[in-house]
Amino acid sequence: MSFANKVVIVTGASSGIGAATAVAFGKEGASVVLVGRNEQRLQQVAEQCAGALVVKADVSNEDDAKRIIDNTLERFGKIDVLVNNAGIAKFGTILGGKVMDTYDEVMNTNLRAAVNLTTLAAPHLVATKGNVVNISAIGGSYAPTPPFLAYCMSKAALNHFTKGAALELAASGVRVNAISPGPVRTDIIANAGFPITWDHFAAQTALGRVSEPDEVADLVLYLASDRAKGITGSNYVTDNGMMLSKI
Repeated sequence: MSFANKVVIVTGASSGIGAATAVAFGKEGASVVLVGRNEQRLQQVAEQCAGALVVKADVSNEDDAKRIIDNTLERFGKIDVLVNNAGIAKFGTILGGKVMDTYDEVMNTNLRAAVNLTTLAAPHLVATKGNVVNISAIGGSYAPTPPFLAYCMSKAALNHFTKGAALELAASGVRVNAISPGPVRTDIIANAGFPITWDHFAAQTALGRVSEPDEVADLVLYLASDRAKGITGSNYVTDNGMMLSKI
């Protein structure tokens, strides 16, 4: 599954799913653009991706988003794949009065940034007949536990955007798909300051396990490859059977 001569942008590439995805693309010969806010960690990932371009940026910032695209084109001259992976989790409930404290930040990063970057990249993806992979979550497909409301809303909206973008861009030869992981062992819980462990989530899955980031990365590469040339507007679930008890 070679990506030689392909240019791939991965947002949220400093850790977790984004880092694993960037490294996986690099191993398959892609020129990878690593986007994130932690430059030190981005550089560590870049050491595993020959010839990678590091772009320190906040995807929710309009100027930074434009700079991601501009820097990619200046360095590599084209865009073949956009992986909208950057995401945050902030927690709050309606009755607790915290939902609106987190709503804008979560939506700007998890949804608006993906819409904006896809829009900015679209003309260049049309030129290469490229594709987009959006990293969603199973929380976008079932009634959310109250503290996760804003996060799950953002992922539900990202799923709809994926379908709408796929429908619009199909005529131009551009595919758009989503992946909805269940629990994946990343630093998102620690970053959100939520007082639970991954063992809490493992107990809710049919297989009794939490995925590792490279499992999601493998699926990203498949959807971005020519092996998936007939797949667009789809949402692939990889959740160890967690949704079996949610539907």
